[in-house]
Amino acid sequence: MARRRVSWLTTGEAAEGGTSMAQVTRLGRVLVPVADQDEAIAFYTHVLGFTLTADVPFGQGSRWVEVTPPGGGAAVALVPPQGSYQPGRMTGISLSSTDPRADHAELAGRGVDVDAEIMGGDGSVPPLFFFRDHDKNTLMISQE
Repeated sequence: MARRRVSWLTTGEAAEGGTSMAQVTRLGRVLVPVADQDEAIAFYTHVLGFTLTADVPFGQGSRWVEVTPPGGGAAVALVPPQGSYQPGRMTGISLSSTDPRADHAELAGRGVDVDAEIMGGDGSVPPLFFFRDHDKNTLMISQE
């Protein structure tokens, strides 16, 4: 079967195969749906050690809440559920750690829902594991 090249793929290509879209410079934040923003703030700050970087009124009676990992990087916006964007999903978020084994033990000891075993670590894939926040959103911690 022949592959068709989509028109947006053939326009704006830079010399090295990238695009010339200079306005996008980095990943700024990811959105995670949560049932209760205050409970989410408590989990992400007290359990994961994130910093609350935004908690401001937004729209009509809502709040914009962001937390940021201790080492910086993209913020996590803790947003109310909307439509099919509900808590309890795979987030696609991978947090970096210098010691995922220690993190696994610490989170398990604090009652966090963590995978039973650490995966990888055989040289081809770094040690990693998945865990769930208080709303059953799945995140990953992997070796830096």
